[in-house]
Parts: sequence; structure tokens; C-alpha cells
Amino acid sequence: MNDTLTRRQALGGLGLGLTAAALGSTAHAAESPQPNATAPFVDPREKYPKPPFTPQQQPWPALASKMNPVPDHGEKSYVGTGRLIGRKALITGGDSGMGRAAAIAFAREGADVAINYLPFEESDAKEVVALIKAAGRKAVAIPGDLRNEKFCSQLVEKARKDLGGLDILVSNAARQQTHDSFLEISTEQFDWTMKTNIYAPFWILKAAVPHMPPGSAIIATTSEQATVPSPNLYDYAQTKAATTSFVKSLAKQLASKGIRVNGVAPGPVWTPLQVGGGANAEKQKSFGATTALGRPGQPAELASIYVQLAANDASYTTGGIFSADGGGGQ
Repeated sequence: MNDTLTRRQALGGLGLGLTAAALGSTAHAAESPQPNATAPFVDPREKYPKPPFTPQQQPWPALASKMNPVPDHGEKSYVGTGRLIGRKALITGGDSGMGRAAAIAFAREGADVAINYLPFEESDAKEVVALIKAAGRKAVAIPGDLRNEKFCSQLVEKARKDLGGLDILVSNAARQQTHDSFLEISTEQFDWTMKTNIYAPFWILKAAVPHMPPGSAIIATTSEQATVPSPNLYDYAQTKAATTSFVKSLAKQLASKGIRVNGVAPGPVWTPLQVGGGANAEKQKSFGATTALGRPGQPAELASIYVQLAANDASYTTGGIFSADGGGGQ
């Protein structure tokens, strides 16, 4: 047996040691779910609840904790491996849905996380903050209405100050309301959707980008509605088309600064958007039934996409829209 230690082996061992030390410094290993080497394969058709669902309504913006069934954001399942150690992330709409799933995953991957949400959503937000802290990371809660330009600037400034920097921005918050006819939409309602879904990201990006170093990542939550709009989501669908467009445009503009910009395009995913006025009773009952998998997605199923787009090993990925629509082919 040759006991000679090659340079490659020595460097490999050193790298593993440094990685282990960095992982240990996050203090999240004991709090997060642990890998199970014997976990079986899971049939994606049977992994989560299928329709029919019981129609339900809550006042907008609705709370995930009061939904039936309660969405899975990865609270018990997401296991981090240290892919985002030392990173600083701001997530809008981080109390529920894809924003909450991303917040949990980012924290368990080693990032400090600031979340924005509406004051009404405080109870959901407190759960997310507790989960981030349980992963051994810094959690910053910043409630406020994104329709206000001044608040958007203050949001970025507070996140940067409290986190000690900012290198991941997830533009996720959105308003969705269903209307059988666009004639039912008032100017006030139309303006509310546009301000939340289009103006707010513009204001936040303007405030954030000058402070984001090369290697930073911007991730926007768009939707299959951008390309296959439902007739009852006239205004919401327009905003998601705009989101898809800004991802592709901004990616080209910010490449010279070393900042990557990508989008995630969910199909039907079980979030408070659906029960807070985003889907009528009939659509809720059959929600997700027409997908190839025969069910809606859960936010937890998209978490790893956000992590991959934020991670340094996705360094050649920018300007892309990544779909998770249950087989819709977007």
C-alpha cells in the first residue's frame, strides 16, 4: 500500500476540512432536518394533496397558517448543505408562499435573511423569523406596504444595515385578484396590482443594485400567467409578463456589473394568493387538477430552484426563466 500523500489529496482534504469548519460555524446543523440515507423515492403525483379541495376565502392578503390544507414551505423537510454561507438576502413577500420557502432554504444553506411582508401577515412572518433563527442565522423582519416608494427605499436600507450587506434580492411579493370580467376592475384595484407587482420591484431594484457587489443574484417570481394568461386574471397576468421581461432586460444590463438576474415561473401552487381572492370557489375546488401531475405544487417544491439561482455555482446562469408548473411545458 502506498502511504505517500499526493498534493491533490492534500488539497482535497484541506478543502473538505475548511468546508466542514464553515458549516459548523453556522450552528444550524442541529436545528435543521437531517438527511436520511434510507429515504425512499417518492412518486411526485402522490407527494402532496390533490383536488378536490374545500373552497375557502380569507380577507386579502390571507394567512398561510389558516389555509386548509396548510401549505408546505419546507419547514420540516428542507436540509441545507452550506451553499449560501455568509450571504445576505432580502425577500419580499417572505411570510408565505415561495418567499417563505426561499427564506427557510436560504437560512438553512447559511444565509442571513431579511423578509418583507404586510403588517396583517405578522403572525405568519413570526413563524418564518423563528425558523431562520433556529437555523442559526440572523433574521430581520421589515413589515410595510410596497406601494409606497419611500418605504421601498427604507426597506433596502434597513435590510442592508441590519444584515451587514446585501447580495441576494428576491422580488417575490405580488397581488392577485380574480375577476370574471375586466370591466369589474376599478382603477383603484388596477393601480393596486400595478403598484405592488411592477412599481415596487422597480423602486426596490433602484435602491438595492448600487449596493450589490459583483457575484450578487437577483431572482424574481414570475408565473406561467406571463405566457398562458387565465381570462380571469387580466391585470395580474400583465404584471407577470412585465416581470419576465424585466428579468431578461435587466440581466443584460447588469451583466457588466457581475450581477445575475433570473426568474422562477410557478404554475398552480398552493399559497395564500388562492384563498385571498386570487381564485374563485370553483377554481379552488379543482386547483391544479389540469396539470400533468394532477395536483397543485407546494412552495417547498420550488425552494431548491431559488437556492440554485442564488448560489455561486450558477455563475453562468443569467436572464433565464425557470419553470415549475407540474408539466405544463413552459
